[in-house]
Amino acid sequence: MKVNLHPKEGLLFNAFMLAFIINSVQVGVGLAGLPRVVYLEAKHDAWISVFLAGIIVSVVLVFMIQMLKQYDSADLYGIHVDIFGKWAGHSLNVLYMIYMTSTFFIILMNYVEIVQVWIFPTLPTWQLSLVLILLVIYAVYGGIRVVVGVAFLSVVGTIWLAVVIFVPLQYGDFTHLFPIMNANAKQLLMGAHSTTLSMLGFEIIMFVYPFVKEKQKAMFFVQMGNLVTTIIFTFATLISIVFFASNSLEKTIWPVLSMFKIVRLPNLERFEFIAVSFWMLIILPNMCFYLWAASKGFSRILRRKQKWGVWIIAIAAFAGSFFIKSRYQMNTMTDMVAKLGFYFAFCYPVLLAMIVFIKKWYKRRESKHAETS
Repeated sequence: MKVNLHPKEGLLFNAFMLAFIINSVQVGVGLAGLPRVVYLEAKHDAWISVFLAGIIVSVVLVFMIQMLKQYDSADLYGIHVDIFGKWAGHSLNVLYMIYMTSTFFIILMNYVEIVQVWIFPTLPTWQLSLVLILLVIYAVYGGIRVVVGVAFLSVVGTIWLAVVIFVPLQYGDFTHLFPIMNANAKQLLMGAHSTTLSMLGFEIIMFVYPFVKEKQKAMFFVQMGNLVTTIIFTFATLISIVFFASNSLEKTIWPVLSMFKIVRLPNLERFEFIAVSFWMLIILPNMCFYLWAASKGFSRILRRKQKWGVWIIAIAAFAGSFFIKSRYQMNTMTDMVAKLGFYFAFCYPVLLAMIVFIKKWYKRRESKHAETS
């Protein structure tokens, strides 16, 4: 496997698109339930935990970009082989493929569950799963530029939902926010940790980096994407705390979607139906990027065409949808992926970056000694 990737000029995209990519991949099904899971840990200081989580993601992104800068144009698959050798590197690559396939699957199943609960209670899981998977396959078949285009359309097409979410504020009680900073450091950190599933997606930068035209601008735009995500998540959590009473927020599984019930439009009684339908546009980039990155690993490791990887992973996800029968199973799977995400997206990249820095520093030192001797 080649460490560095040198895609054709026609496959490259401008660096500013990274802001749309990072934002669109982070905002997904996790946002619907984010305020509740954070509130369970940090109570009315939950919005501080969400903001803290955004800062942590920003730091992790610094490590990721600095690690990628150590190479000419490498992705995580190539870096693994360079650092750990063929067998250990490929083993780590396979683990990442499994992680991304699991995340792809859990996004799919969570959205199917939302649709079944809010709009079509009797709709069979496999029918909506099949439609979504075929849609994602169609996008991924178009290549990385099409997937990036989906991310751009997702952000532009759903930005109005971020404005609508402020409507419930007029019915809120701001005394729910006080006293501020009542939670201790442990509660705030636990709250930040509980945002893991919602914040996931930024690790995609380690796979799309070789396709960025102006790599020197990558840091700025990924940070911009994460900043927008952090602001959206923080306000969504803050508004939920203001809108819901304490006991009510703890018992509401999807508070962000529930708040849309308050929105009323002429000739439209149930605005949440519109919101849930548009939520598909929000989760599409999530699914497209995870399927693209996992199938890219298949192609890189086995030296087969990426389309085979796309179909194999998609069929595995579709088959898996038949085994999720209850809310308990869904919760277990979601928690498991969130735990995996904490290690695969937050912890491991920082550790790997430090190993890469040490190795590169050692190599530079060796070459200097060789020149002087």
